[in-house]
Amino acid sequence: MDTVQKHLFLEGRVQGVGFRYFTRISAGNHDVKGWVKNLPDGRVEAVLQGDSESVEEMVKKMKSGPSAARIKNVEVIDETPVEDFYTFEVRR
Repeated sequence: MDTVQKHLFLEGRVQGVGFRYFTRISAGNHDVKGWVKNLPDGRVEAVLQGDSESVEEMVKKMKSGPSAARIKNVEVIDETPVEDFYTFEVRR
């Protein structure tokens, strides 16, 4: 199965609501690898890597986020994987 990679930037109330940990747990449930982190400008950035169906499910999950989040905009960029991720991590 081919590996796909998506790079996401999420805007809205996405920091201080458990978004990164919600993403890490969801990634584990969908066998998606990569990372997520808060940005200084208030956005959340993530890279998702896995099979296309799993990555698409993760994008859908992230567009809704945890219950306290309020997503205003999601930018999704398709990328060619240049490295293999073996885990999903929360970066600081």
